[in-house]
This record gives sequence, C-alpha cells and structure tokens, in this order.
Amino acid sequence: MATTMETLQNFIGGRWEEPVGEDAVAVVNPATEKAFAHFRASCADDVDRAVAVAGAAQSAWAALTVARRVERIHAWADTIAAHAEELAELECREMGKPVGIGLSFIAGAVAGLKAAADQALTYPFSETVTGPGPAGERTDIVRHPLGVTAVITPWNFPVVMVLGALGPLLAAGNTVVVKPSERSPVSTVRLFELAASAGLPPGVLNLVLGDGRTGAALTEHEEVRLVHFTGSVGAGRAVGSATGGRLSRSVLELGGKDPAVIDDGVDPVATAQAVAFGAFINTGQICTSMERIYVHERIADGFVEALAAAAGTFTIGDGLDPATVLGPLVDARQRDTVRRHVEDAVHKGATVRAGGVVPERPGYFYPATVLTGVDDTMLVMTEETFGPVAPVTVVSSFEEGLTRAAASRYGLAATVYTDDPDHIAAAAQLPVGVVWVNQWQGGGPERLYEPARDSGMGATGARAAYDAATRPAAVHIAATAPAAGR
Repeated sequence: MATTMETLQNFIGGRWEEPVGEDAVAVVNPATEKAFAHFRASCADDVDRAVAVAGAAQSAWAALTVARRVERIHAWADTIAAHAEELAELECREMGKPVGIGLSFIAGAVAGLKAAADQALTYPFSETVTGPGPAGERTDIVRHPLGVTAVITPWNFPVVMVLGALGPLLAAGNTVVVKPSERSPVSTVRLFELAASAGLPPGVLNLVLGDGRTGAALTEHEEVRLVHFTGSVGAGRAVGSATGGRLSRSVLELGGKDPAVIDDGVDPVATAQAVAFGAFINTGQICTSMERIYVHERIADGFVEALAAAAGTFTIGDGLDPATVLGPLVDARQRDTVRRHVEDAVHKGATVRAGGVVPERPGYFYPATVLTGVDDTMLVMTEETFGPVAPVTVVSSFEEGLTRAAASRYGLAATVYTDDPDHIAAAAQLPVGVVWVNQWQGGGPERLYEPARDSGMGATGARAAYDAATRPAAVHIAATAPAAGR
C-alpha cells in the first residue's frame, strides 16, 4: 500500500494520494497525549479531484444489478469483520474508546451494514401504479441514484458512523466521498484499505482527510447531490445552508441532550445500573448518552445511592488495557468542556455524589460523575456535555419527568423506565426521534426515525434511507399510441 499509519493519505479512485493541501494535522492518542500519526489537510483541489473521480465511476457502479452491488458490499463487510480487533485498537489509540467496547460496536455496525444493503433487494426501485384513467394506462415510478454523495463523520465512532451511512448510499447505486473527523481518521483509513482488498471498484468509495475547511469544500461542491453529516449543531446548520442553497439534499444527525425518565414502580438499583451504562459508556461521548436524568421522588434516594456506587465501578485507564471501563476523553478541549459544566453546576448549588475531580495523571481522563441538586440554570442541564456526567433531578411524578424531559432544544432520543402502559403511551409523544422503553439503545434494521428540533433533520433507517439516496421519476404510459397519419 502507498501509505503508512504514521503518514496518512487520501484514497481516490482506488489509489493512495498525498493531499496537496499544506496544513499539517497531528492525530494524538488521548491516553498518552502523544501524536502517533499525521496528515496534510485536503484543500478544495483535493475535494474537486475526489468528486470528479466519484462522478466518473458512478454510472458503471449504478449499471450493476442490485444483487451484484449488495454482493460487493457484503464482501467488504466480511473483510471488516475479520479485522474488527485491529480496527477497535486503532479507534482506541485515536479517540480513547476501550477495545472491548469498540469491538462490540463494530460487530453491530458490520451486521447493520449487511442488513441495510440487503434492504436494497426488496426496495421498490421500480414500481407501477394505476389510477382512474382509461383502461391500459399506467405510471411507472423509477427511483434513480442521486450520483455523487458525501459522508462526513464525527470523531466518537469513526468506524460505526461510516458503515452506518454507506449501506443504502452504495446499494442504491451512488458513489461516495467520505471525510472523517480530523481527530480520529486512522481507523477510517484502514477501512478504505480493506475496501480496496475486498474488490470494491475504484472510485466507488473515496476518502479525503482534513478539517472543517475540507468538509466545507465538500458540502459546498456543486456535484455533490447529498451530504450525510453527523456532528455539532453549528456545523450541521452550515451544512444545511450550503446544500439548501444549491438545492441538494442533506441528512443531519446533530447534538443531543437526551433525557432518562424513571418511574416509581421500577427497581431503583437495577435501573441505576442501566442508567450508569447509558450515561458513562464510551466516556459519555455518544450523541444519545443519558445527559438529563429525572427520577421519581419515591425511589430517588435508593436510585442515587446505587448510581453513585455504579459510577465507582467505571475504572479509568488506557483502553488497550482489558481492565479499563472508562477511557479518556478525546482531547483536552473536550475534557475542559466537561470540567467547566461540572464546576458551573457546583458553583450554582449542585452536589457531587461521585467523581467530579480530574485525576492527576497523563491523558485526558475524567471520572464517572454523579450530580444532584441540579436545575435548568446550569450548563450541565442545557448544553451538550458529551462526557461521563449524570445530573439527577428528583421529580414528584412521571408526568413531571416527561414534561421536563421535553423542555429542551434538542430532540434526538429519550429513555424511560416504567411498567405502566399509560406512561409508556405518554412517553411515545416525546418530541424526539427515538424513544427507548426499559432498555437504552435497541431496535432492528427496519427502524426509521428523524431527529427533532436542533438534533437534526432528514429521516433515516430502513426504507427512509433509500428514499433519501434516490430520486423518483414518474413515467406515464398511455393505453395506446396515437394512430398513424394518412
């Protein structure tokens, strides 16, 4: 191969290429604070080349049968599965996720890639509809691929987010240019090496490395017909503005400040352990982490005590160590955000029940932290913390918990714990994209959703992902052709 893991390159048209941009970017291991890879950020010329190559490859890729495209995607997925541990170790080095946790997510992402590709086999790329017109008339609805698409992924799940977006885009006949986060591009580079070895045709998948300026050049490119973006609200607004201005599409999954609402009829200890996992796993660096917790006053004391005890079991350390449960935050900037949110809460009257102190050791570590006595004047209850912090609010009823859970500018997901059917029905009305009941995360390949409010726009999953990846055209066919003239 034409690159090493120390000096990263773009992958365009099946070849490794040095970006022509001049700005150097270092990739830092957050457990050691030492750089272990670097690259030059791609400029507009690099993006132009990647998009042109993707455009040249698209017609031949779309001309393959759906079954053949799905077969190629499956071959890549199988290759990824065979290298899952290597990919998990790379993710650990670049953003801190413990290897064991990374492995479980990558396994799920590989299965999801296959399932999403398989949906193309039953998706109605062509269907006939009839209306009230004369007998013999019909209208054929044909769904065409969009052409060149872009996928811009965040740093917290480098492998998972790439695979989660690509299945429908590729299976529908589009070609793709991927831009990973500059904080965690190494595992994505390895994904593209595996794509080449699995036999995906050159130009179908292309990679450009870079920062926000690279992403802007990609989202503003006239030939990119859809941008699938996962990231911050501010960056998502810029993407939506750029694509909307040139009448192209975007699918945006942005920030979250997800609530958990705990009813009084559940086991406080078991529920606290489940909430700890949802709040602290991946060091809280998940868009759907539980960042606001509303617990019924009847079980609050036992719940908080059990949650604080559970926080103490999240062992801090380098994710390469099998004993580690809580790896570092991705960088100093992210840790500073977490620390600032906790300090702001304490200054305004919150109580630290566990954690809350930066450990004196190298690495961007922060302990699993539980806060009580929080209110909505505090940053930790209104802004995305994206760290291992569980702020708990005691409520007098499940209904109050739902009301407070809904009072947010975010609307990504929510989790409720209750055995009351009426409460489950009420929770279904929360203004979010996904509601989980009695289990954080979950849902099969047929799940589809759209984030609400500042958490994004554009339905995704199942058929909705294929609808977004294609353009429908109607072909109306009359019953008979006009009679020939004399």
